[in-house]
This record gives sequence, structure tokens and C-alpha cells, in this order.
Amino acid sequence: MKSLNYLRYYFYLLYNWDAGIAFHIIRNEVRGEKKYNINSTGADSLKSLEKKGIDITHATIYMPVSYDLLEQFFEEIKLSSFTHFLDIGCGKARAMCVAAAYGINKISGVELSKELYNTAEENIATTKLKYPSTHFKIYNNDAFYFEIEEDVDCIFFFNPFDETIMSGVMENIETSLEINPRVMTIVYINPLEKHVLQDWGYEEIFHFKKMHYLEGSVFVKLNESS
Repeated sequence: MKSLNYLRYYFYLLYNWDAGIAFHIIRNEVRGEKKYNINSTGADSLKSLEKKGIDITHATIYMPVSYDLLEQFFEEIKLSSFTHFLDIGCGKARAMCVAAAYGINKISGVELSKELYNTAEENIATTKLKYPSTHFKIYNNDAFYFEIEEDVDCIFFFNPFDETIMSGVMENIETSLEINPRVMTIVYINPLEKHVLQDWGYEEIFHFKKMHYLEGSVFVKLNESS
């Protein structure tokens, strides 16, 4: 079954990008899925949400971040030094599960799609067997209305939505920072709307790009009261 999923995903990547990046990503899919013992490969256009009358105008398709890029950024920011990691638009919880392997003990995620959320719960259940002391929370919710907990200090995005939703999410983050002033770090993969973060006073402290499409940035906002 996994081999078929890899094959389908390879042709999806090949059709939308090129053979080089398709091979690179699939090679990392096979390695990563085995290493972390989860099932998160594949793309989802979110059409099932549209059929239920849920507005997906501002959402992007589900694709998991490439394992090598995810691992590189977690190493770059020294993830274990943070208190609470939050993945907004967490999909099948790949980043959450990998985060557990990098030593952070409190991990949350929010996902709009019920189907992706269900798979995420399965992946988290598997990961908890390996990291039983890790505290996971996952919510089937719209990120636009999601309240950011007051101890979240590292947020992860993999281009989950457009400027409209991103602006609303940044307002939610700012509300949380007003309640509990602290330094906030954001890891943003495929940062198409990074200008929204910069408009809110976030500084880009790290940027990486390879193979034209694999790209990400780290942003930090230093709260004057923290």
C-alpha cells in the first residue's frame, strides 16, 4: 500500500514540478516514513471539504513538508529549547511527530480537514508510544478563529493558506503575545506570505532554498516587555 502511495505522489510531483525534485522528495518520503513510523505521504486538494460546504477559497492543498527540510529547520532553531510547539495547518501531523523526536515536550496542532485530522490522530498515537512523556494536543478547527495558547513560543507553517487567513492568524498570535509577552519564533516553509509577518514586526533571521522549490525561513519577534 505504501509503495502505491509513493508512486502516486511521485507522479503528482513529476506533473507539477520536475523529475529531479520528485525523486529527491520521494527518496526522503521513504526514509522519513520509515524513520518516524508514520503515514503522511500524499497530496490532498481538500475537495471533500468543499463538498461539505466548507469554504476552501483561502486554503492551499495539503502536501507534507519534505523530511530533509523539516529536519534541517528543527536543527537550525534547536527545537528542544522551546516550551510549546504549534503547527498551524498541521495536516497529517508530520511536523508534530518529527518535533517529538527533536526533544520538545509540548506539541499542538490545528487542522481544518476532518479527514486529515483523523490521520493525524493515528500518527500521533503511534508517536506517543515512542515518546510517552510528550504532551500532544490536536484540534479540528479553523485557524482563523483559533486562539493561541499563552505559552506557545514556536509556530510552524507550511504555506497552509493565503494572505487573508494569514493576516487573521497573525492577529491571533499578537493577542496571545499581549496577554503573555514573550519572544515568538515562526518557522515558515514555502513562505509566500512572509510580508504579512514582516508587517507585524517579525525579522527574518534565517533563510534557506534549494532545488528552486524547497524553501523556508525563520522569523523572530522580540517583545519589548518580555
